[in-house]
Amino acid sequence: MQTVKIVVTGPFSAGKTQFIQTISEIDVVATERKITREEERVKAQTTVAMDFGRISVADDLVLYLFGTPGQRRFDFMWEILAEGMLGFVVLLDSVKPETFREARNILDTFRAYAPVPYVVAANKQDLKDAWSPEDLRIALRIPPEIKVLPCVATDRESVQQVLLELLYSVLDLMDEYGEG
Repeated sequence: MQTVKIVVTGPFSAGKTQFIQTISEIDVVATERKITREEERVKAQTTVAMDFGRISVADDLVLYLFGTPGQRRFDFMWEILAEGMLGFVVLLDSVKPETFREARNILDTFRAYAPVPYVVAANKQDLKDAWSPEDLRIALRIPPEIKVLPCVATDRESVQQVLLELLYSVLDLMDEYGEG
């Protein structure tokens, strides 16, 4: 059995917990707590340590999904969760341009942790004000070889497509190094 550790990261309220809950075949282990800061009350709860989910891709291949907290005050968890990751997803809220700079900072932080494949998932593409993946590529200065994918975190097929695109890159890299 081969296991692949994938980290799902991104800014506060981008949809990371929902993304993992949508695809996980087990009940997601979540460390959600009530939001106490007035300026963060766009939702009732936030992740303070991690989310954990699991999805079997094939009989011999399992993805372990680790979701990070999005708030900087919990960023001490990022490096811990990044340990041993074989790829990561940067999930961003396509309708909140005020979070794009933070998404870029998070992307750079995770790239510094490990030189592993990653994709950018443009969440909330079902909303009318959503920026297109190509506009997001320009805004976040994402190189052309990196996939910027449309996503709706509540839609299983959408989440599955994001994870498959990342998995293809991870498996290609593993084959290249003779680990697959």
